[in-house]
Amino acid sequence: MDLFGHLICGVDEAGRGPWAGPVTAAAVILDPAKPIEGLTDSKKLSEAKRDRLAPLIRERSLAWCVAHASVEEIDRMNIREATFLAMRRAVEGLQQAPALALIDGNALPGGLKCEARAIVKGDLTEPAISAASILAKTVRDALMQELDAAHPGYGLGQHKGYGTDLHAEALTRLGPAPCHRMSFAPVKAAAAARP
Repeated sequence: MDLFGHLICGVDEAGRGPWAGPVTAAAVILDPAKPIEGLTDSKKLSEAKRDRLAPLIRERSLAWCVAHASVEEIDRMNIREATFLAMRRAVEGLQQAPALALIDGNALPGGLKCEARAIVKGDLTEPAISAASILAKTVRDALMQELDAAHPGYGLGQHKGYGTDLHAEALTRLGPAPCHRMSFAPVKAAAAARP
């Protein structure tokens, strides 16, 4: 919220780089009357701290929404456009419409129904973006645990779909699962190498 009472949301994503799973975005409108200590870029926080902050963000924010773009959407449109789609869905899903969206990064999704500003490293400088970063990360991590149970053997719960040696070895051994992004080169190569 700014000095004139206009609602401002922070927007960030999790899961642009992984080889598996959706890309997740969150939008958060913080309540100035209910500050949350310890907000920063989710990557700089331990899993335990993120898990402690996420429920506080849900409880104390004026509005929040988490949204995804699926593996199929990523493969159809590319990861950049799918990330923007998830961000749009998160902003549009807020229970209150913001006047301004602060987007982490150097580019803006098109089609937002409010003014928007891109802020490089915004998850370090804007508390609302930090809060969105934490929600997106915790929700996506929980989803990857579910995908790990559905597709055992890849270690998805451990590396969250990122391109680790363990993941590369499992891809070579097992081939891609339905949760893998076929448009990503390592996954495409693993699929092509299958007999």
